[in-house]
Amino acid sequence: MAIVEAAIEVLRGRGSAALMPEIARRAGVALATLYRHFPDRHALTAAVIGHQLHQLEEAAAASTDRPATFRPLLRTVLHWLIEMRALIALAEGLDAGTVRRYQQRMIKAFTKPLRLAQDHGYVRRDLVPGDLLLLFAMVQSVATTGDDTAAARAAADRSIDLMLDGVFRETHPPHEDTLPAAP
Repeated sequence: MAIVEAAIEVLRGRGSAALMPEIARRAGVALATLYRHFPDRHALTAAVIGHQLHQLEEAAAASTDRPATFRPLLRTVLHWLIEMRALIALAEGLDAGTVRRYQQRMIKAFTKPLRLAQDHGYVRRDLVPGDLLLLFAMVQSVATTGDDTAAARAAADRSIDLMLDGVFRETHPPHEDTLPAAP
């Protein structure tokens, strides 16, 4: 677990050219020990993603009885995509079947909280769990453009706000009597 936590720490810093040695150093283990547990970057990437998905699943499960927490849950995941840009880049090297399994886990984790938020009128009814992958892909593409981390975070935050405003219903829908009078 120390190796996975060290990998998360390194990847939050945009990773480094010497990823595995840096992770071993931060985990306090020999490089040989790291490679004994994770023979290559792909194995370590898969372990980190699995760990992060487990945390997401726990957070989503904890929010299933509070429909108003869906927006903060979704925002947290979208911010995680920005923060873990280096991990996302490494994940592109994983095989398609593994990526699909991770996507299915994300969808499954979000399905119950999404349905509950929809049932309580917080989220538009036509949003399906698979649409969340589109949101993730949009934020990921914004977050990975350019080398300026601050600019990428600002652009990603703006895109998150725009997307979430499209996903979530207004809390006070306009009434006909509040529309401006015709000239």
